Amino acid sequence: MSDAGEFIDAGMQREASGERAADQANGLRAYGSSVGAIRGTVRDAFRRHRGMDHDPVLSLCSELWAVPVFERRLAAVVVLQSKLSLLQVTDLTRIEGFLRQAGGPELTDPLAIDVVGPLIDRLLPRDGKRAAGVLDRWAGDVDPWLSRAALLSPLRPLRAGGGDWDGFIRRARAALAENHAMSDVVSDAVALVLGEMAGIRPELTLPRL
Repeated sequence: MSDAGEFIDAGMQREASGERAADQANGLRAYGSSVGAIRGTVRDAFRRHRGMDHDPVLSLCSELWAVPVFERRLAAVVVLQSKLSLLQVTDLTRIEGFLRQAGGPELTDPLAIDVVGPLIDRLLPRDGKRAAGVLDRWAGDVDPWLSRAALLSPLRPLRAGGGDWDGFIRRARAALAENHAMSDVVSDAVALVLGEMAGIRPELTLPRL
């Protein structure tokens, strides 16, 4: 394990709570560290290991994710959130692997909303078109969690007055047409986006699907 990975893992274990650990789901082991402790440990790790660029950061994420412990995987998400400016369109492949193993909203939703969406929103047109194709593929995948990620990814740009609403509509159609059409995982994602937009951008409406 890398020095940064060992530092983060040890820091989270020091903050462990048996009571919180018992509450974790997704079929993962858990230390029982709080979200605040995880974020603080990642922040301290970057202070200790300054100057980490793209490849070491992505390697750290994979290293943390590889062990099926909830806090380690959430720490990988926090690392990605903290280093958004380093991410590239090619990193969607690695993130897709994480999403396929996320297995629940606790990991899927922050990856989609706070990593995938902001990453795609700042891409130049050529890479943006490539990323849109990736999201279209995710939306039509038989894995409902990957479809959910495609649907939730534009939420932050949409909240800020931008975002790809036409893309959301297209992906909602594709996701709801798949084998998991009746899945709450997908329908809840559509309802979440629609509910937020109804309050802040009522001009955005969804045609009958």
